[in-house]
Amino acid sequence: MIATVFAVAIVVISCSSSLSTADKLSLKEVPYQVVDNMYVVQSKDGLLQMRIKAGVMERYDADTMDLELFPKGIEVYAYTEEGLLESELFADMARHEKAKKGEEEIWMAFGRVKVRNIIKNETIETDTLYWDRKLGEIYNDCYVRLYSPDGFIQGYGLRSDDRASNAVILQPFNNYFIVVQDTTKVAVDSANFIGPLIKK
Repeated sequence: MIATVFAVAIVVISCSSSLSTADKLSLKEVPYQVVDNMYVVQSKDGLLQMRIKAGVMERYDADTMDLELFPKGIEVYAYTEEGLLESELFADMARHEKAKKGEEEIWMAFGRVKVRNIIKNETIETDTLYWDRKLGEIYNDCYVRLYSPDGFIQGYGLRSDDRASNAVILQPFNNYFIVVQDTTKVAVDSANFIGPLIKK
């Protein structure tokens, strides 16, 4: 009889400690959905608009917004209205916030962030980048490097449309330019090129 009461007491004590630990656990800190090897394609009228690839996507439910985290990096490919690959983004980590009420939506990329406009052959490198999808612009106030066929520029702060076709560094500094204007040079868009490549 004493052994039975003792066993029940141990079970009650152990269960009560587990319940108190569970009570402290916040479900808002745990993702309600996890997707491995995510691959999303967005199209319109049969033409590609965007592709997104990520190793892991974690979705959380916050009070005022839906939150998605990409802790293992993200790749984003954006296409023109004609379906040609125009720009691509690579980042070590990313975060997507969308308001539950209203149209506010923002993407954030962190780590080694690289944006490349294939058509203009320009590359942006930075460590933090924001994309306001409603306004259709990318921006930051961080250190930025911009490489283009006309040369190299660096500084703080970036503003551009979301296709990175008109990137401007707000506070350039310590710049050197390599200007090459060769009217006989033919630029080949290798991402969208159809046909045989000419051997050099």
